[in-house]
Amino acid sequence: MAILKDLTSATTKTTTLTTPAKLYGKDLSEYDDVDVESLLAQLSPEEITILAKEVDPDDNFLPPDQRCSYECSKDATGPLNRKQLIEHINKQAIETPDEPEFEPYVQGKVRGKKWVPPPRDAREIEAEEQIAIDMGDEYEHALNDATQEEIIDLAAILGFHSMMNQDQYHASLLNKGQPVGMGWDGITKSTQQKLFPMDPPNATDVEESIKRVKDDDSKLVDLNLNNIKNISDEKLEQLFAALPQNEHLEVLSLTNVGLTDKTALLLAEAIEKSKTLRVLNVETNFISPPVIVKLVQALLKCHTIEEFRASNQRSAVLGNKIEMEITDLVEKNPSLLRLGLHLEFNDARHRVAAHLQRNIDRIFRVQKLKPQLPKLILPGNMEIERESQYPVSATPTPSPSPSPQPPPDYDVEVDPDNMVIRGGGGGDAFDPEFDPDNMVVPGSRSVTPNYDDEGVYQAHTKKRS
Repeated sequence: MAILKDLTSATTKTTTLTTPAKLYGKDLSEYDDVDVESLLAQLSPEEITILAKEVDPDDNFLPPDQRCSYECSKDATGPLNRKQLIEHINKQAIETPDEPEFEPYVQGKVRGKKWVPPPRDAREIEAEEQIAIDMGDEYEHALNDATQEEIIDLAAILGFHSMMNQDQYHASLLNKGQPVGMGWDGITKSTQQKLFPMDPPNATDVEESIKRVKDDDSKLVDLNLNNIKNISDEKLEQLFAALPQNEHLEVLSLTNVGLTDKTALLLAEAIEKSKTLRVLNVETNFISPPVIVKLVQALLKCHTIEEFRASNQRSAVLGNKIEMEITDLVEKNPSLLRLGLHLEFNDARHRVAAHLQRNIDRIFRVQKLKPQLPKLILPGNMEIERESQYPVSATPTPSPSPSPQPPPDYDVEVDPDNMVIRGGGGGDAFDPEFDPDNMVVPGSRSVTPNYDDEGVYQAHTKKRS
């Protein structure tokens, strides 16, 4: 037991502010050189059991029954019967007599000493009496003759919310008349909640949807698998393997389907090769922040995705390092228009918002300068008011990408921040048009940035033969 005493003292330290820290009459510094492993080797199984009861391992991975020092030596009476247990608890509560009162209750009689508020200071009373506002005879006469409803309406107009409840306030603003029984002495009641019907479960057939994606069904443009809990990893792998070959799917929603890092990495590889996907939603899953960075990085190689949402994951806070990596990747993406992520730091939020707005503005400017180009896909059903001097084609050719592709015989130079495009030959020759955001576009030339094989800007692209 002496060894057990030394071992307990070696693993337990207490400190105080007034006296030097001591344990069993010795300073704590004397226990620094104690070899815990050698002491444990000298203990018997009974002493180790006693030590385990006194020391909390402080390990969250251990089950609670192994961390708790209480050990029940009784035999199990059988499986748990919840109904029988509740009946036994209720019966025991009814049969247990109440504790006797020292003084029996008598209606109208005060038991014990009644609390009396202390008398107020005479100086405070005099100070309150001296405070008076002279509003004039006209206003005083109007307030004296005002009804209770008129005073409540006046308090609502002046913003005195503490003088009324919500029902009185909204009734005054909407001029509906005050509710009956809701005066100054009325009882405030909670507003009845509006009951809405539950949303029906998602009836999408997962296997049929995967087959349609593999077969490149032209009618399958929007695939919604939200809130389907029983999708296995094998089915998700089959879906992601079929995405690169599909040329019609534009919207993919995978909210609350149990995506993990393993399947999310496969999704990142699939969207790198996607040709038509415009909207990707993976909110409310179990994706870690580093894998979210991989998904955002994959958007650089997929030049068609305009909207990406991945909020409400396992980790509520991404952290400064992850947010800065996401911000740098978003600033390199010229096609992303909307990003659904919760960014905690102001710098990341402002930089991402500014870059997304630049992408949207660039699409507006290109469409205004070149209305004969294929109609661009804009966020939120935005429409561009074209000037009458530009002719508009009656039947524009649809384009799956957010910006048109340049002809192969033009020299293009791209500014990594905004965009500068100069033509080196071919097409009509006339002066370039300058916009206020450092963008130069020849009048008859389509505009889009160029990328290398890894999806990064090409600062200088020579004329292609």
